[in-house]
Amino acid sequence: MADLGFPAMTITLMTYAGPVDDHAPMPRTGGVPLVPAGFDWPRCAACSGPMQFLARLLVSDLSAQGSVPEASAGVLSVFMCQNDPGLCDEWDPGAGGNRALLFPGVGLTVAPVPAEGKTLLPETCGIDCTVIDAAVYSEARSLWAQAHGSPVRNVLGQLGGVPSWLQHDETPTCPACAQPMNFVAQLEEGREHQTAMNFGGGGCGYAFACSPCGEGSFLWQC
Repeated sequence: MADLGFPAMTITLMTYAGPVDDHAPMPRTGGVPLVPAGFDWPRCAACSGPMQFLARLLVSDLSAQGSVPEASAGVLSVFMCQNDPGLCDEWDPGAGGNRALLFPGVGLTVAPVPAEGKTLLPETCGIDCTVIDAAVYSEARSLWAQAHGSPVRNVLGQLGGVPSWLQHDETPTCPACAQPMNFVAQLEEGREHQTAMNFGGGGCGYAFACSPCGEGSFLWQC
């Protein structure tokens, strides 16, 4: 392992698990969200169009790391406007161009998809989790790719741990309790340009949650 001047830590990578069904109840990017009764598809505050569903993340996966109380575990579903990319402030956690919705882990059904707007990704990718000991997230990605003889773009992000910010720390505060939110996951754009999420070209998305308050937040940097 390369010595990058940081102590080694345990990093949980989210890796490509192959194509999965659009309605699979597993961690995934793409597909159709599973939602509670009474769900309204989120719409962009700027253009009023329906947002694109990006990812289904199991917040319960963090309970083993001590980040989220087991009783508060659930599903974080991430949405972002792509109807007019770049003009709806979709990178900002509070501008209304994206949403991260925290749902309970049970009682969810397939959401009706709006007929208009850019709402779904072109590909539905299952997510596996792999634990790597590394100094930083970028090193963990490289080590995984070398060990598996796989492209580094098959690393779809990281679950929990410490955000690897591309710019400055933008950890959001919970709108309900005003405390810093727990880091849930970092998302890479995806394996292929044609099916990737749009984080400005080579950017990363960052998902957060405050489980006691039932709040989620999302932003991206490039």
